[in-house]
Amino acid sequence: MAHIDYYFSVMSPYTYLAGDRLERIAARHGAAVSYRPVDIIALFARTGGKPVAERHPSRQEYRLQDLRRTAQRLGLPLNLRPAFWPVNQAPASYAVIAAAKAGGGDLPGLVRAFPRAVWAEEKDIADDAVIGAILAAHGFDPKLAFMAMLTGAETYAGNLEDAVNAGVFGAPFYVVDSGQRFWGQDRLDDLELHLAGKL
Repeated sequence: MAHIDYYFSVMSPYTYLAGDRLERIAARHGAAVSYRPVDIIALFARTGGKPVAERHPSRQEYRLQDLRRTAQRLGLPLNLRPAFWPVNQAPASYAVIAAAKAGGGDLPGLVRAFPRAVWAEEKDIADDAVIGAILAAHGFDPKLAFMAMLTGAETYAGNLEDAVNAGVFGAPFYVVDSGQRFWGQDRLDDLELHLAGKL
């Protein structure tokens, strides 16, 4: 059985645009997925990237065009200038980590809910009430994020180190135990071909 380490940012628009395609691909090919939230800003700093605000204006403009086109093609709502972005990623990331450890709920749905809250629902995913509501909506105890903050912080930091060591430099990023890496929601088709032994 193939295993995929899925490195993502809870505030990434491209993580949002990936939707549930990873889960559908994994199910078709019997692959297991580990959900590993990372601090995308820290990852950029470690791997030569820049936060959006520090990029050349032409890159910023292209990013907005690309986001709009991709959202339209996928039929997903997207606010190009969300009210709560950038946002402190740590609280929502800790919630994902705690939920993964606790089990019993819809973890893939939870992972998708945080970036959707930013990019389609105008919610502040650093707000305790928002985090609790999203946890509850996906079958988890809304207090989870606060009951395991130390463990969450340690795992979150470890995810960053593991990501850098695995050659990850953006989000979403998919690392298969075969050694193949796929960057971006627009490489999910290539990931599926690889799992099928065709690429």
